[in-house]
Amino acid sequence: MEDSEKKVVKVRIFGQEYSIRATVDEAHIRECAALVDRKMSEIQRSAPSSLNASKIAILAAMNISDELMSAKRGEYSFKGEVESKIQSLIGRIEEIV
Repeated sequence: MEDSEKKVVKVRIFGQEYSIRATVDEAHIRECAALVDRKMSEIQRSAPSSLNASKIAILAAMNISDELMSAKRGEYSFKGEVESKIQSLIGRIEEIV
């Protein structure tokens, strides 16, 4: 999409307002921003008060990245299980035919 086709969505993350320009659905942008805001707030509540916003943002990014990578590993594992079962079923069908 061209820059002119991008929407600007205003979101609030950790008390700061950001204007996000994107081609995806506005609701998706807001959902992503809400996730980042929640993670940063969780870290702020559990971390020492000496952490500044930048460090909290890095820790939030690390947590979100960990969740994403874990989900991807689970997806790959699930795909492997499905492929294995399919191969097993194909083998059984070939035995019968």
